[in-house]
Amino acid sequence: MNFLVINTDSPKQTEELGQKLGKLLEPADVVCLIGELGAGKTAFTRGLGQGWGTTARVTSPTFTLINEYARPNDGRILFHLDCYRLTNDDDVETIGLEDILAADGAVVIEWPQVASGWLPDDRLSIEIEHVDEETRAFKFSGSGERSKWLVNQVSES
Repeated sequence: MNFLVINTDSPKQTEELGQKLGKLLEPADVVCLIGELGAGKTAFTRGLGQGWGTTARVTSPTFTLINEYARPNDGRILFHLDCYRLTNDDDVETIGLEDILAADGAVVIEWPQVASGWLPDDRLSIEIEHVDEETRAFKFSGSGERSKWLVNQVSES
């Protein structure tokens, strides 16, 4: 399976879904979150960070562009990027995306569209849609062997 849709009915369920994926992430994994403002990208990433194993509080990097969350057990980093304010390749180059992707950590990117030319072929994309006031639909799709494996694992958990 390389395509999966899961609905959540609350921010808590959204975080729990993120936790499931976060527990599976390994260095070099790239997760792209696509959805309008308020769709739940940051709530999902909060859970992702918890599943990854960070003890830091996960917040939106809208103004800082990049947040880093280390795991206490091995020091590996979950890089959390928000590309909402980036407009072109020059902006993407300025934030050091190439170095982040080469680092020994996992990467989650909100608003990845502007950086798509920089991203690896094997990445997990998650489109998040408002279904109603509380419900969100998460559409997982994998574009390579590793990301398809992640989709399968999330579907089985």
